[in-house]
Amino acid sequence: MGRFDPIELELFKNIFVSISEEMAAVLGRTALSPNIKERKDFSCALFDERGETFAQGSHIPVHLGAMPLSVQAALESVRFEEGDLVMLNDPYRGGTHLPDITCVSPVFVAGRPRFFVANRAHHSDVGGMTPGSMPLAVEIFQEGLIIPPLKLVKRGRLDQDVLSLLLANVRTPEERKGDLLAQMAANEKGKQRVEETVAKYGLAKLRRTTAVIRTYTERVLRKTLGGIPDGRYAFTDHLDDDGIGGRPVAIKVAVTVRGDRAVIDFAGSSPQVAGGVNANLAVTMSAVLYVFRSLVEEDIPFNTGLMKPLLIKAPLGSIVNAVFPAATAAGNVETSQRIVDVLLGALAKAVPDRIPAASSGTMNNIAFGGRDPARNTPFAYYETIGGGMGACAERDGLDGVHTHMTNSLNTPIEALEAYLPIRIRRYGLRRGSAGRGRRRGGEGIVREYEFLVPCRVTVLSDRRRFRPYGLEGGTPGAPGRNTLISGGRAVRLRSKANIQVKAGDILRIETPGGGGFGSPA
Repeated sequence: MGRFDPIELELFKNIFVSISEEMAAVLGRTALSPNIKERKDFSCALFDERGETFAQGSHIPVHLGAMPLSVQAALESVRFEEGDLVMLNDPYRGGTHLPDITCVSPVFVAGRPRFFVANRAHHSDVGGMTPGSMPLAVEIFQEGLIIPPLKLVKRGRLDQDVLSLLLANVRTPEERKGDLLAQMAANEKGKQRVEETVAKYGLAKLRRTTAVIRTYTERVLRKTLGGIPDGRYAFTDHLDDDGIGGRPVAIKVAVTVRGDRAVIDFAGSSPQVAGGVNANLAVTMSAVLYVFRSLVEEDIPFNTGLMKPLLIKAPLGSIVNAVFPAATAAGNVETSQRIVDVLLGALAKAVPDRIPAASSGTMNNIAFGGRDPARNTPFAYYETIGGGMGACAERDGLDGVHTHMTNSLNTPIEALEAYLPIRIRRYGLRRGSAGRGRRRGGEGIVREYEFLVPCRVTVLSDRRRFRPYGLEGGTPGAPGRNTLISGGRAVRLRSKANIQVKAGDILRIETPGGGGFGSPA
């Protein structure tokens, strides 16, 4: 890395992060949908001319680790001109799943694109088989509109033809248009701030600083890896099923640590499956980077410097590196969580005092839509529900929170009921769901939706069969449970289900608790 003033390094690190956070503020405040405006299901980051991250906000981990691949796919496919904005969502070009639309804008300096600003936001509908675009599909074409890298804005002018094509393929075009305009505004703010920073400090200093920041991140991770005993540490866990068949889906990992490097090998994991729990390589990479970044105790920037000491081996055509045209909607939200669980399970054998028991291990995805007769408009909605956090050696797990690969917020009930024809009948902690131990796990959540109009509903969840594991003698958290109450009759649903509900039907989601740590005795 050479000599560099640590105070100056910290200064620039915070300048870059503040730009990402200001982009996020613009996006969150100007978006139209509750999923983006209230839940903050989006991420913002800055990239150099090669598409490598050098700064990001504190947003959604599963987005941020994958975004460099989307920026690089845009660079490979499109010739950027000043004033352009490229959008894409293709999971096989660095995307995570189709509802996550990424917008990439260049920052030109002296006639060349020297930096890029980008954001990724989860849209509540991008077409496909069911409202919310999170169906029980068997191929990606059923999940929604696939967007390769396309210029939505050309030389500062919105391409109405591209926008019209997108809006013609979604159930809620006005909401989608509003959210896309918010993404465009966020990128404009990011470009403005990067240009101001270049004008103040000069291009040469910024290019050197971004490289130094990545090198610094790499060195700190190497130091952290050097503190883990050399060895091979393996672990296996399962998804309940793929939503199509009833068989469990195995994810296996062997983490080999040698000095300041680690090899993460997923050999032996299940082949890709018919249902949508397939993870592409970008999602798997995101989960790996998240786990190893979490091992670092220092406050380091999250950037592509984290990749340098790590070698990921994910067999092509497997559940952790699916190939086109495998369905991927739940790979992003469910399989990413299980990848984290198997990585932490493996590392617990190396550094047990630093690794927590399993958290709820699922995002408990709910998507639904229909037509609102009061407004005479279609609607589509998507959200995730938190659960229990796993306990660790030093403290109990937190109750009712989003963990690991999701970092979104709760949608306020008032906003939800004002926006949609539903009523939240119950929302609270699921008492007795936490794993026991010297440190207890966190409690899960109970959330009941009463539908006031007929709706098509999709539930994508997990940990209904395989419980979140405890560590060091702690007991597992309680498994989750999904129940439909219709006409006074309660019917247990599978972890992944697509149902038609009537007005007055109630969907009850009970999320898993976190695992306990240490013997209860």
